[in-house]
Amino acid sequence: MKRVTLAFSLALAVGLSAQAADAQTLKTIKDRGTLSCGVSQGLPGFSSPDDKGNWTGLDVDVCRAIAAAIFNDPTKITFVPTSAKDRFTALQSGQIDVLSRNTTWTISRDTSLGANFTGVTYYDGQGFMVKKSLKVNSALELNSASVCVQTGTTTEQNLADYFKANNMKYEVIAFGTNDETVKAYEAGRCDVFTTDQSGLYSNRLKLANPNDHMVLPEIISKEPLGPMVRHGDDQWFDIVKWTLFAMITAEELGVTSKNVDEKAKMENPELKRVLGTDGNFGEQLGLTKDWVIRIVKAVGNYGEVFDRNVGAGSPLAINRGLNNLWNKGGLQYAPPIR
Repeated sequence: MKRVTLAFSLALAVGLSAQAADAQTLKTIKDRGTLSCGVSQGLPGFSSPDDKGNWTGLDVDVCRAIAAAIFNDPTKITFVPTSAKDRFTALQSGQIDVLSRNTTWTISRDTSLGANFTGVTYYDGQGFMVKKSLKVNSALELNSASVCVQTGTTTEQNLADYFKANNMKYEVIAFGTNDETVKAYEAGRCDVFTTDQSGLYSNRLKLANPNDHMVLPEIISKEPLGPMVRHGDDQWFDIVKWTLFAMITAEELGVTSKNVDEKAKMENPELKRVLGTDGNFGEQLGLTKDWVIRIVKAVGNYGEVFDRNVGAGSPLAINRGLNNLWNKGGLQYAPPIR
């Protein structure tokens, strides 16, 4: 029995030592004083800067929520614009702490890049945009069309699969950046622009005459978008993952940026656990008891973030759809904080 106990103690010590060795990201961020967040080069509603360099968007707010949980200050962030091609290198090299940039969760990315997805911030799917003057109402009418796509994304393979499955011919016209792709489409270098449907609505706002273009009804793929972190630091993986879960849970419990202080005074057992007046769940993550309060005060719950950036309160006016809560017909569901 003594030998078993000793062996267990040694194994536990080794495990804790390895965990301590790996859990360096949070310490590095605290020592630096800012979170380094990889975002897009400009996608309205998700991550885009204004003319003064102030970043807004759903992906941006995810990073602001993380910064709020750590520093109680959502402005302690350095935003690093990344292209579809270099985004993973930026994460692998340590240039950024988290990639929050309309990136699709796939098995190849989850297993070959030395990184983990931490959840789904937006359930999307690939679609098509055309000029209304083309008089096309369905993607099935796109036989022999020329299609503008961005390289380094999942859209090229999805495009090939869709046209092959429907026995249609097409011509690919590829570009290195999103802006190049949009400009080429607007200039008439192709008949069709394809990307995630959320991106189509977002990029349509960039066009000189948005109402001259329409998004076709077909969704040809599953595109679950979410943040990524490097392999090897489970504590950091947990912090980013549970930041999103906290935002979803807050919406489910009716906790908003306006009423969070009032909710924190209530005797509801679940609210007490979530908002830190009961239990030590924040400390288990390496944060503070009030980590969820910090997040919600800074950016709001998931519903507030969605509506402000891409939903009814934004120029995109995208319906919640699959991104509604699980108890409202959507897919957004968070494990319990207990």
